[in-house]
Amino acid sequence: MNSEQTRSKKTEVSFSAEDFAKALEEQSYDFRKGQKVRGKVFEYSGEGAYVDIGGKSAAFLPLREASVSPTSDLAEVVPLEEERDFLIVSEPNAEGQAIVSIRQMELKKVWDRLAQLQESNESVPVRVTGVNKGGVTVDVEGLRGFIPRSHLIERHNLEQLVGENLSASILEADRDRNKLVLSQRLQARAKRIQSLQVGDLVEGKVVNIKPFGVFVELDGVTALLHIKQVSKNYVASLNEVFEIGQPIKAIVTAVDEWKGRISLSTKVLENYQGEMLENMDEVMATAEKRQEKANANLLE
Repeated sequence: MNSEQTRSKKTEVSFSAEDFAKALEEQSYDFRKGQKVRGKVFEYSGEGAYVDIGGKSAAFLPLREASVSPTSDLAEVVPLEEERDFLIVSEPNAEGQAIVSIRQMELKKVWDRLAQLQESNESVPVRVTGVNKGGVTVDVEGLRGFIPRSHLIERHNLEQLVGENLSASILEADRDRNKLVLSQRLQARAKRIQSLQVGDLVEGKVVNIKPFGVFVELDGVTALLHIKQVSKNYVASLNEVFEIGQPIKAIVTAVDEWKGRISLSTKVLENYQGEMLENMDEVMATAEKRQEKANANLLE
């Protein structure tokens, strides 16, 4: 046996079956659905893009899976040779090709963010995309949402809202059912409540009368004028003092943002005991002049 044969023999022996198995393990292409991988787009096609994720075959990114928002230009979303994360949404076929998605990863981030906004009662910008019998459909960061008619500020001519940008709060965000329901009125209500302070003089109209008090509409929010806050004199019946639709001015005495409650008082506007019952028109007409004195009365 010559020296060249001897070297060949040693080479063969040095690369054992164990070494071969280890090498295969290091080059494992066992991609699984739900796995996040790094890759680069190297070629576009009419239906998507081919992605190098280090497998024996290129993965495929369908056009619909490139972004949460519809896109027709893949180059804007995934430039060639730019490394980024992809999510495997379909395990490799017989040829070893897996289907990957960017959209599914972005959707999870959007749902997580919406859940946080709902918990903190923060608003989210939306764009009205359509109208149906019950309200309007909206786009929320690429997701399809719905605002019921009863939760819109403009409830009549809904068609004019299409294309408009609104601010809304989240009523329900259920990612499992892909259900997103929002409210424009609650958001407007929250802003209005936040703008009010104790001592403010507000103007509204009576919308309901109960034995214990009068409910007053204040630009989208309802406040309570308790029977004991109407006058310094005893009030036998609120129906004898107020009527539905009646304009009224009052001083804000308490604001509970968390519960959405606003308390009012007119008795602090009185110059003498029982004036609200005897001469309400005068109290209302000069309410602005009485405000400073009324605020001093609140401190007593």
